[in-house]
Amino acid sequence: MKNHRVRKLVFAALMAALTYVATMVIQIPSPMQGYVNLGDCCVLLSGWILGPWWGGAAAGVGSMLTDLLNGYAHYAPGTFVIKGCMAIAAALLAKAMAHKPVGYVVSGVVAELIMVAGYFGYAALLLGKGIGAAASIPGNLVQAVMGLAIGLILFTLLKRSKALDKLALQC
Repeated sequence: MKNHRVRKLVFAALMAALTYVATMVIQIPSPMQGYVNLGDCCVLLSGWILGPWWGGAAAGVGSMLTDLLNGYAHYAPGTFVIKGCMAIAAALLAKAMAHKPVGYVVSGVVAELIMVAGYFGYAALLLGKGIGAAASIPGNLVQAVMGLAIGLILFTLLKRSKALDKLALQC
């Protein structure tokens, strides 16, 4: 049992680092002083592979570190909560839908909607941008589609390779 917890902890740290790297490697600037990135695929993978709590922590920490180290510190608290909630929702919905392929699609769509609505709400209410925050919605939708598509492809490849079974991490 202790070995399983250590394995999850190590893999959660790895997923947090991978989320940071995926977010930083490909950045497509958006008109709203932000960028579209590939971090969302790692956020979804964190939830699907590690489960809601470890996955949420890995996704939140890795994404928040990106904001802190890339000049977007004012977004860091919101990012931690939003990305953590995305991974938690993805994990819980996939489990509720018996880990069937359609369950991963539905859970990913819901998680990405949490991201779009979460960043709109955070920018509108807490950062004081008001309705002007709606201008970031199209860029966030593009990020959501990219993150979901790439996340599903990577997860399918990991399942087919039996890598997840060997790690004994999936919840």
